Amino acid sequence: MHPIFIAGPCVIESQELINTVAEKLVDINQALGTDIIFKASFDKANRTSIKSFRGPGLEKGLQMLADIKSRYGLRILTDIHESCQAQPAGEVCDVLQIPAFLCRQTDLLVAAAHTGKTVNIKKAQFLSGQDMRYPVEKALDAGAKEVWLTERGNMFGYNNLIVDFRNIPDMLNITNHVIMDCTHSVQRPGAGGGKTSGDRRFVPAMAKAAKAFGATGYFFEVHPDPDNALSDGPNMLYLDKLEELIKELL
Repeated sequence: MHPIFIAGPCVIESQELINTVAEKLVDINQALGTDIIFKASFDKANRTSIKSFRGPGLEKGLQMLADIKSRYGLRILTDIHESCQAQPAGEVCDVLQIPAFLCRQTDLLVAAAHTGKTVNIKKAQFLSGQDMRYPVEKALDAGAKEVWLTERGNMFGYNNLIVDFRNIPDMLNITNHVIMDCTHSVQRPGAGGGKTSGDRRFVPAMAKAAKAFGATGYFFEVHPDPDNALSDGPNMLYLDKLEELIKELL
């Protein structure tokens, strides 16, 4: 059984961009027999600066994601930031993601669980893997059928992250699927002069190390031209590098 693969741009920048990424994911799925889940955000509500690009918003963004699902047959993951977004997002998406900073927000977890869709909870930068049993309990108690956890690093002083890979087996004691977020874990939060910086060189190593610790899935933000992406460019993987890395992980 293949691991779970999640890939896509950080944010919906345009229909052209998400079509380009979706077409590549379909090609990889056909070549490797995978079932990559398409990821993109309709709104980046946690950008460093008020001036940063956020995306098309809930209504238009979900329409664009629904188009990707119907046109390319891909499963869809997106993140929600407010409880009121869960129900409409759940009508389109197969997986609802809880951002790391919000993983203790009870009402958000409960609303996501009530949709009946898979809930992917990203581990907060300030929590241990063992601490994540409490967000999982909240979601399950609210009726979630399936809950995943995602490792994305911990704060290491200011403007830096470090990954303690022991969190992966710790979280596998809580739930059956632990995803490694290989791109957000190489971020340098807020270190880019009003935006987040990062170093994509380390993305493949993050994935391979996570495999050694038993990760059951991998999350990659990808872009055909990450240096000119509107969000998270420095830590995104080049789209044309994704297939090679997935091959290595398989």
